Amino acid sequence: MSTLKLERVTKQYGSKTAVNGINIEVKRGEIFGLLGANGAGKTTTMRMVLGLILPDEGKIEWKGKGYTEELKSLLGYLPEERGLYPKIKVSEQITYLAQLRGMGRKEADQNLRSWLERFEVSEYYDKKVEELSKGNQQKIQFIAAVIHNPEILILDEAFSGLDPVNVELLKKNVKEVRDQGTTILFSSHRMDHVEELCENICILHKSNTVLKGNLKEIKRSFPRERILLDTENEVKGLTSIRGVVEVNRLQTWTEIHISHPDAAQEILRTAIQQGEVNRFQIMEPTLNEIFIKTVGGNHE
Repeated sequence: MSTLKLERVTKQYGSKTAVNGINIEVKRGEIFGLLGANGAGKTTTMRMVLGLILPDEGKIEWKGKGYTEELKSLLGYLPEERGLYPKIKVSEQITYLAQLRGMGRKEADQNLRSWLERFEVSEYYDKKVEELSKGNQQKIQFIAAVIHNPEILILDEAFSGLDPVNVELLKKNVKEVRDQGTTILFSSHRMDHVEELCENICILHKSNTVLKGNLKEIKRSFPRERILLDTENEVKGLTSIRGVVEVNRLQTWTEIHISHPDAAQEILRTAIQQGEVNRFQIMEPTLNEIFIKTVGGNHE
């Protein structure tokens, strides 16, 4: 049974359709990617999953059941717009939020200290939120979302404002939460993060689902139109090969875009005839390329 299931869910605001018949299922211990341009319906979908707003049509099931008050203790939410109180101490704020989710104060305090240690910010226990950098505020906001050990976690732009080192630290902890069996609905502007973390995805465009399924299978369904070529000497005549659309000579290799699969073998033959080939690779499409092809240039 899926932990989270949306079936033909629709939401309208007056004459505007915000979400139009979305169907998704998220298994226990899975990170599911929800993607789309601004106004596509991602935030509305997440708010319906959280029970903050109700769908006009369709149904949402959490562990096979409809919404109940008990669900509040099962859900965790990291919104895109942060909501911590700047002048309240981290310890007071996070333990209070955990208590609202049904956790005892002592257990909440133990969990908080453990999470602060995992994020290497134990010294912030008694600091006010406004005293922290934006990146460290983001860590505290994440802790607020997971402090009560939720079974379903909603992450909206979880890595916003973090430097590369802290992005890796947060990704590591998101994976650990997943491995403990938490069901995660994940949205991000960074397609590389989605590729790394998500097994299945759903792309929304103007309230409609335009692409959905297993990410590996989706990639296999799109043509491979990019080649990486590394040779000892510059290869001449690539642009004259039928099916070659663009040749970009980079610092350490050449990137070639093609419109026809037969062009790949001709590129390789041409390169071998002119010298030693260190690397020749036909690349699968990136999620960013798939996204642009699917929804056009209106991505975030």
